Amino acid sequence: MRRLATIDLGTNTVRLLVVEAEGESWRTLHESQHVTRLGEGQAAAGRLCEEPMSRTVAVVGGFVSAAERLGVSHVHIVATSAVREAPNGAEFAGRVKAATGRVVQILSGDDEARLTLLAVRRSLPQLPESFVLFDIGGGSTEFVLCRQGGTAAAASLRLGVVPLTEEFMDAGAVAWGRFALMRQRIEAQLAREVPEAIVSAGARDLVGTAGTVAALAALDLGLAAYDADRVHGHRLTRAAVEALLARLGALTLEERSRLPCLEPGRADVLIPGIAICLAAMERLGFHSLIVSDHGLREGILCEMLSLP
Repeated sequence: MRRLATIDLGTNTVRLLVVEAEGESWRTLHESQHVTRLGEGQAAAGRLCEEPMSRTVAVVGGFVSAAERLGVSHVHIVATSAVREAPNGAEFAGRVKAATGRVVQILSGDDEARLTLLAVRRSLPQLPESFVLFDIGGGSTEFVLCRQGGTAAAASLRLGVVPLTEEFMDAGAVAWGRFALMRQRIEAQLAREVPEAIVSAGARDLVGTAGTVAALAALDLGLAAYDADRVHGHRLTRAAVEALLARLGALTLEERSRLPCLEPGRADVLIPGIAICLAAMERLGFHSLIVSDHGLREGILCEMLSLP
């Protein structure tokens, strides 16, 4: 047996997974996540800003130390949209290496989509041979058409919840006029950038992964605390998402942040995430989706273990 760790360094959240692996299987020893909002202010500044970089380096350093205390032999750190798009992304990756001694792999959008699909296929074996996967992130959203176990088409859009939150949201209840403008912008981008090969593929199911859809599943299930086992594989209808939008939109940011199953730092980005989710369902013609709690962290681990 060997102990491995993956760290997904995202635009909004840093996620750690530590496992004990043997052959093609693993047992989770520890997992953690922390909202550092690395992409805070990036849209306006055109680069990663100092304070978000500093707090993210500190969290990654703590995660690496935690993994090392558990006897991990290899820590694989990957960075996604915020780092790959920033002109100072390589500089930030160097700061992480200087602080932790670990190299940061900056993933392309295609690699991010491929690795996420790898995790979803392995963890939801009941999925049909043809489905569409979408992953709403802090700085980007990925769409993947899967056919017969492989990628038939993929697209990575510069569409994430962090810049949308900074532009359209405030601390009060949702201003529905501004929400409508945000939704229109999202719909226009999906119309331009999601390939027709995905839209008209006739896929049998839609799968969503990452923080937005996981939080919506937990709320739909009425969970008092987040439960990954119950969230994973939950079917979320468009009607349920629209009902949650109405419920959450009537709350202030402070009131949303007190909902028990939401991780700290999720409440402000959840409304833009819902807007992307509903627009994606409409664009692709689905009335429901299957939620995957497994995503990029698990996909990295699958690749480390060379799992198909």
